[in-house]
Amino acid sequence: MILDVDLTSPVPPFEQVRRQLASMITAGTLPAGHRLPPIRQLAGDLRLAPGTIARVYKELEAQGLVASRVRTGTVVQAPRRLPAAATRDQLDDAARGYAATARRLGSDLDAAIARLRATWPSLPAD
Repeated sequence: MILDVDLTSPVPPFEQVRRQLASMITAGTLPAGHRLPPIRQLAGDLRLAPGTIARVYKELEAQGLVASRVRTGTVVQAPRRLPAAATRDQLDDAARGYAATARRLGSDLDAAIARLRATWPSLPAD
């Protein structure tokens, strides 16, 4: 699991991490049953405060994407069908993240779309 936090971004680190994890979970990159790292470990890896990661996990739990338990930690939940508005919101979040990364790498819109089109067929079918 690779997360990218840009401390120079106007988007708060909490929101960057939440969006990335939510996208990975909804895309199936993080499958149901996958244990997320403990809060302190992920905070240390990303050089963020543990409270920041605790807030991320709490928000993901409120969205029904993960479940946190004392003995098992935070575990990805089985996907559920989202309402159209929630799906659109998550796609918008993912698109903003991809567009920002592409722009930061110096790519133009056509090249970014071409990479998306090239990658799409290699994704696992649901």
